[in-house]
Amino acid sequence: MTRPALSLPDQAVVQRRTLAVLSTGVALGGLGVTIGITVGGLLARDVAGSDAAAGLGQTASVLGAALIAVPLAQVSDRYGRRAGLSLGYAVAVVGALVVVAAAALSSLLLLLVGLFLFGAATTSGLQARYAAADLAAPEHRGRALSLVVWATTIGSVLGPNLAGPADDLGRALGLPGLGGAFVLSIAVFAVVVLGVLLLLRPDPLLLARQFSAATRPAGAPSLRSGSAAALRAVWATPGGRLGLTAVVVSHAVMVGLMVMTPVHMGAGHSAADGTTLRVIGLVISVHVAGMYLFSPVVGWLADRAGRAATVALGGVLLLLAAVVAGTAPPGAALQLGVGLFLLGLGWSCGLVAGSTLVTESVSAEVRPSAQGATDLLMGLGAALAGALGGPLLALGGFGLVAAVSAALIGPLVVVWLRARLSAG
Repeated sequence: MTRPALSLPDQAVVQRRTLAVLSTGVALGGLGVTIGITVGGLLARDVAGSDAAAGLGQTASVLGAALIAVPLAQVSDRYGRRAGLSLGYAVAVVGALVVVAAAALSSLLLLLVGLFLFGAATTSGLQARYAAADLAAPEHRGRALSLVVWATTIGSVLGPNLAGPADDLGRALGLPGLGGAFVLSIAVFAVVVLGVLLLLRPDPLLLARQFSAATRPAGAPSLRSGSAAALRAVWATPGGRLGLTAVVVSHAVMVGLMVMTPVHMGAGHSAADGTTLRVIGLVISVHVAGMYLFSPVVGWLADRAGRAATVALGGVLLLLAAVVAGTAPPGAALQLGVGLFLLGLGWSCGLVAGSTLVTESVSAEVRPSAQGATDLLMGLGAALAGALGGPLLALGGFGLVAAVSAALIGPLVVVWLRARLSAG
């Protein structure tokens, strides 16, 4: 017997439940991710004994988030969002376990492998924003997507400030310095896996496809396709091109500046310096607040003022952030905090508006593949920015890192202008 399709009122109820489950999951997941971001680079530096290795540590995590995005999107495409998201956080649990082992063995290679797998948590958190838009009405897609992004604020702001206490916990457990932070990540990721598996029902993507199939004309073919074809479909429209470019550029600029900030601030200090670690955690918390705290406002702005206008605002904020942060000496915590707050806010504008544009540029059948490919490019761009951060810092200081990050905004300006000309 065929199960009857849900009515429109039921769809609204499911959407509210979906947003609640996703928001709770990314809030907890953000806690584990930002602890790793705060200490991952420092741990790599301590294991290898060089600032360049700090960039490698963060790059491994970002690269993992990029390369894992497509396989997780394929799992979601075939089995639904519940399977894709829970698998991603489970992989991150394994990654955190490997990081703890690497810290105990002082193995840089093992550490990079662990941080690579740890990046799956970032991937899952980012793909959760797409799940929030699966059942959203078109006029509310930006808001729905931004609400899940906002939920990350809770864990992400708290996470960096737990780096110090987690480090103390790790030492009490006999772990090497900074290893304890990843023990906390293991715990919260495991809780998220169980929550998604048990509570994300019915699956929002599978349900959205049921509604799409119900409204598709009789005899119309399914539009399912691979990642490459889906990406071409996104790029074929001016809005899709702008959205894709905004997501990739915003993330690359953000990562390029953010991952080198703890290393810049820690110049001349040992990672065991608790005071320095807490100041770094505070600055990163301010940055994360900029990323997530105002995302509902950004979503509202994207729905009301337009996606393109919100992308333009993001570009301006990213440029200001590079100027403010790039001119700050290591001890200028206030100036670095302001710069990184602007950096986070600019990222939020680019991510929310850009992701909405990508989602709207293709049909429900193609969305997981298109979204996974978008996140792949986003992560690869960020990985490149992170990999260059260490050598640039060694070559010309934090100012050079900021200058190169600012230059990355150029392609976004070009695509934005072309999109406006096409619309006009």
